[in-house]
Amino acid sequence: MTATPASKVLDRVLVLEMVRVTEAAAIHSAKLIGRGDEKAADHAAVEAMRAALNELYMDGTVVIGEGERDEAPMLYIGEKVGCAIGKGPKIDIALDPLEGTTITAKAGPNALAVLAIAEEGGLLNAPDVYMDKLAVGPGYPAGIIDLDKTPTENVHAVAAAKGVRPDEIIVCVLDRPRHTDLIAELRKIGCGIQLIPDGDVAGVIATTNDDTNIDIYMGSGGAPEGVLAAAALRCVGGQFKGRLLFRNDDERGRALKWGITDLNKIYDLEELAKGDCIFAATGVTDGSLLAGVKRMRGGGLSTESVVMRASSGTVRWVKGEHHKL
Repeated sequence: MTATPASKVLDRVLVLEMVRVTEAAAIHSAKLIGRGDEKAADHAAVEAMRAALNELYMDGTVVIGEGERDEAPMLYIGEKVGCAIGKGPKIDIALDPLEGTTITAKAGPNALAVLAIAEEGGLLNAPDVYMDKLAVGPGYPAGIIDLDKTPTENVHAVAAAKGVRPDEIIVCVLDRPRHTDLIAELRKIGCGIQLIPDGDVAGVIATTNDDTNIDIYMGSGGAPEGVLAAAALRCVGGQFKGRLLFRNDDERGRALKWGITDLNKIYDLEELAKGDCIFAATGVTDGSLLAGVKRMRGGGLSTESVVMRASSGTVRWVKGEHHKL
């Protein structure tokens, strides 16, 4: 058998198969919406996503998952998934079976089941630390945003490129105490701030959607979520800058373990997610990106998903009805 060219590896993994994986995680976690149990909701999503991944013909490796092996019994970093280990196409997988566990427990907006895949070596093995993130949607000159510049400078640069005043820019920020100074600086400029309680993958992707009115995403959040968001932007355009943030020597040690030696490096979009990649997400609760799981009259559930592919620049919006559960 001849070897599969690297550029064709993902052709064997159908785009819609990725949607089925995120649908499974969303449907199972949706049963716990508003029940106040974050761990149960996350566990349901993890079990469902793992089972769905193991039905696919691939030799998959989780490069971003639920944590290291001693922290997570399933979908841990380094776990092999798929039904063709050792013989199928080699795929790197970044996943968050339930992005927004607290959101789901409280029935808040923007909870998602999220997955990104790439050819082997295509996704950064980001340690589970914080990442300083800066993102804009497509249509801006290259280098319009820069983590070495202040929030004020970045807002002014985007406003000038867009042809509007800085006070007409809308910035999305996670509502966290650590962002107090950032929010104060943005308020001083006069621009609008959309504070979100959780779910920064959806927050970053919102910069690509004119309907959200969000121009920039700023602030720190989980590094694994940064890689997932970067994979989405690789498919639809936009710019992303990320810099890992370390609070202690243990976190620095984690980075070194995964081969990261430049602890101050600013990562561009294609350094986080390079080559061909596929991003898929299914809504768990209603949000700016996707509708959540709904129970239909007469039984069954409805879902809404999005799946994107970098090599083709294709974005598909998928509405599903699930009558046999």
